[in-house]
Amino acid sequence: MTSVTPSLSRPITAGIVTALVGFTSSFAVVLTGLRAVGATPGQAASGLLALCITMGLACILLAWRFRMPITVAWSTPGAALLAATGAVEGGWPAVVGAFLVVAALILLTGLWPQLGRLVARIPPSIAQAMLAGVLLPLCLAPITGIVVNPWGVIPVVLTWLVFARLAPRWAVPLAFVAAAIVVAVELARAGASVDPALLLPHLEFTAPTLSIGALVGVALPLFLVTMASQNVPGVAIMRSFGYEVPWRPAMLVTGVGTALGATAGGHAINLAAISAALAAAPEADPDPRRRWVAGVSTGGSYLVLGAASAAFAALVLLAPPAVIPAVAGIALFAAFGSAIQQAIDDPGERLPAVVTFLVAASGVAVLGVSAAFWALVAGLVVRTVLHAGRRR
Repeated sequence: MTSVTPSLSRPITAGIVTALVGFTSSFAVVLTGLRAVGATPGQAASGLLALCITMGLACILLAWRFRMPITVAWSTPGAALLAATGAVEGGWPAVVGAFLVVAALILLTGLWPQLGRLVARIPPSIAQAMLAGVLLPLCLAPITGIVVNPWGVIPVVLTWLVFARLAPRWAVPLAFVAAAIVVAVELARAGASVDPALLLPHLEFTAPTLSIGALVGVALPLFLVTMASQNVPGVAIMRSFGYEVPWRPAMLVTGVGTALGATAGGHAINLAAISAALAAAPEADPDPRRRWVAGVSTGGSYLVLGAASAAFAALVLLAPPAVIPAVAGIALFAAFGSAIQQAIDDPGERLPAVVTFLVAASGVAVLGVSAAFWALVAGLVVRTVLHAGRRR
């Protein structure tokens, strides 16, 4: 009797799709965030490469070791937070120091479960309201971009709209393709040439420093956003497909990966949330015991995309005004909608959530600390006053 080895083409393809969708949907957000907190174009490209390498290796390690389609992604909400934060006290070296602190906190979460429980005690409505407030200015970029550069931005928005109806999964990646075409046309019209050196992937390491503004305004909000908007939902999504993600190993692997990528400019890696379903769903393979191959395939695909990361960064650098911010904003529409919904879903938590959202959206920094931190403080204070004396 001859046994036939089941085809692995489906999970391998699912992994490639997971990486492509995850990368092209949000790499512009990552580059925008790194540039906003002080990275040079070269340092931002280095950060993108570092994230691809650490994500790829983490996917392969976790999927192979636990035979689950565990996928790892960069923190897209965290990158959006950086974009809204802007320059901090101590400049880029202090931001790199904040990335290392985030890595230490993620590792501590894996080693000391009480920290995870403490994070979980932050009301989800307030955490999501802070995220929504951070995302709002970025999500407005496609609208304001139509005024600034209509010929460049309108094709991007229309492409997204058409494919949001026809093929929602590919709407944002194809909007990026439209942006790439806009950039190519602009370069051809201007007769500009691309320096080949910009297309070579490279790592630029930065010696970290520490500053109070970066610790409070970057490290703490970045850790909270990464945990609340990526790691916790990522575990829940995997559970919905019948997989129980090993929490401690996952936090240790992503914590070490974040630490390794930090000095090269990588802000944070975490369990994938939305894109996790692409590798874990039955579409990846009817047999759940074979879907772990999709996790390994995702990791390998991220490593390949890392080799092209400098070219993607160069495309962003050469883009005409407003085009790339428009793509980044469109990429965050779904996250913004989800955050708003969760923030105001509970009527009893609505007022503190609204205050949190408004403070975060204001972008006002006080004492060198970003609005995201003060939004959390304001929301928790309002909630404490409103709930004082009530029986829970």
